[in-house]
Amino acid sequence: MKNLTLSNIASACGGKYVGPQELKDFVVTAITTDSRKATDGCLFVAIQGERADGHKFIPQVMEKGAAAVLAEKAPADGTPYILTDSSLRAVKDIAEFYLKQLNIPVVGIAGSVGKTSTKEMTASVLGQKFRVLKTEGNFNNELGVPLTIFRLRDEDELAVLEMGISDFGEMHRLAKIVRPDTSIMTNIGFCHLENLKDRDGVLKAKSEIYDFLRPDDHVIINGDDDKLHTIKEINGVRPVTYGLDSSNDVWADEIVSMGLKGISCHIHTGKGDFRVNIPMPGRHMVYNALAGTAAGLVYGLDISLIKKGIESFASLGGRFNMIETDKFMIIDDCYNANPVSMKASLDVLQDGSGRKTAILGDMGELGENEKELHADVGVYAASLDIDAVYCAGPLMENLAEAAKKASSKLEVRHFADLEDLRSHLSEIVGEGDTILVKASHFMHFEKIVDDLRNVSGQTN
Repeated sequence: MKNLTLSNIASACGGKYVGPQELKDFVVTAITTDSRKATDGCLFVAIQGERADGHKFIPQVMEKGAAAVLAEKAPADGTPYILTDSSLRAVKDIAEFYLKQLNIPVVGIAGSVGKTSTKEMTASVLGQKFRVLKTEGNFNNELGVPLTIFRLRDEDELAVLEMGISDFGEMHRLAKIVRPDTSIMTNIGFCHLENLKDRDGVLKAKSEIYDFLRPDDHVIINGDDDKLHTIKEINGVRPVTYGLDSSNDVWADEIVSMGLKGISCHIHTGKGDFRVNIPMPGRHMVYNALAGTAAGLVYGLDISLIKKGIESFASLGGRFNMIETDKFMIIDDCYNANPVSMKASLDVLQDGSGRKTAILGDMGELGENEKELHADVGVYAASLDIDAVYCAGPLMENLAEAAKKASSKLEVRHFADLEDLRSHLSEIVGEGDTILVKASHFMHFEKIVDDLRNVSGQTN
């Protein structure tokens, strides 16, 4: 890891190195906060978490060959360590230092909905020309982003980092670490309203990504979003806009659904136009393709490579993952949910074959209007060409009631909780169904996906 000697690490985070002097110039091979991932020559960062105290695992990581530990309290005698008053703050300081040593361009992905799929699409496009490292899993917060940065090596040519927040100030701290050369903002939706209150608060918090914007940086925004549309210039940088409206710099028309096989569109840019087949369904995927196109143009890709990158896009498990079994077509979108993404997923369900069934769970962090927002999704579901909505959780009762009032044709059932729904699963789904499974992550609806796989005899 370039220039990450124990001495430089201590200096970067304001810590104090304690150990053999000859070890101060040792360059660590990796940095981890997970004792299970400790390897020879690594630096183990001991963090006091809600469930476990990393300091308890120091003896184990040293046995695995760790070079030293970074800790908030001195370990047992003989263990080289860097003492800090905050391991989490130190991790962020070290990541900021390390990224500067590498001088690798970074694309930062922010927004309320679609960050992960936009990140995957952008990485797929840029990966046609560059060696790209991208955020994996849910490593998009103040600990996950630094840990992703620590995976970078000299041979990497671009980083595509997802940046997620839930309160004011978080994006500022992330932006200080990442300082993205290019930032992509997907939209401003109804997320984390417990802290951010309303969409104007969301816009303000997300816009902290621009706090360290330099004159030669690039800003890419969804020009169709009514809040982002108000951004005309940031620190002298004019945003590149994308969307379905032809007033955007990169825009799409002639959108044709191919059912659950995907969606096609004609993309227009200032450097040429092209038709592309996006291998994932849903109108929202067109926006992801447009964001990836805009990023590709910023980094000098020609149209043919951008098209290839879009058509090479692959989904992630739990995020609009299509699972075809011998009995069902399952749309596994159970990683997370908010009103905008749930409506988008319900839109896609309409393209399914057979009986079109939505299995939905509570959406979290919606603030004081959470009941009304659930009810609004229920009304929306009732307006679509789907057959049934089965939902679980206390907040979903509002969705169920609203859907029943809005449509007498839609079959709607509400269950008290996940286990209640699971106990009735065999009676509410049938062979040939297309089944959407979606809820916020805390609802653990991946168990329903597993149940449906087991019914079909498919275990992986």
